[in-house]
Amino acid sequence: MIGIWVIIFLVLLFIELITVNLVTIWFVLGALSAIITTFITDNVTIQIIIFIIVSIISLVITKPFVNKLRKRKITPTNLDRVIGQIGIVSKDITKNSYGEVKVGGSIWTATSKDEIKKDSQVKVLKIDGVKIVVEKIKEG
Repeated sequence: MIGIWVIIFLVLLFIELITVNLVTIWFVLGALSAIITTFITDNVTIQIIIFIIVSIISLVITKPFVNKLRKRKITPTNLDRVIGQIGIVSKDITKNSYGEVKVGGSIWTATSKDEIKKDSQVKVLKIDGVKIVVEKIKEG
């Protein structure tokens, strides 16, 4: 049975190494514990129980730490300041082509889910790559 646990350990370790997202690390520890257990007992049920218990305990203990590592701090840039601002369409925006919008003194390539004519006021919803996504401001 040690051979099967070693294979499980190596497969899980390989998956962990290629994903870099801490996906199977807890099960790697469980498999390692099961390998150690094979030296103590030949009972497969006990080995599986040890695998499950160690995997769950390591998951519960390390999950808060892993969550802290996964959180990425988004550093706002000067470009983010245009989100929520009002701009003027300087080139028609259609469903088949990008338009242009002047926001804060800069001209942006813009897209929208609706067609928007030149000289209309729009609100910037988000930045998508080097383009802004806008919506027409309702008049009235």
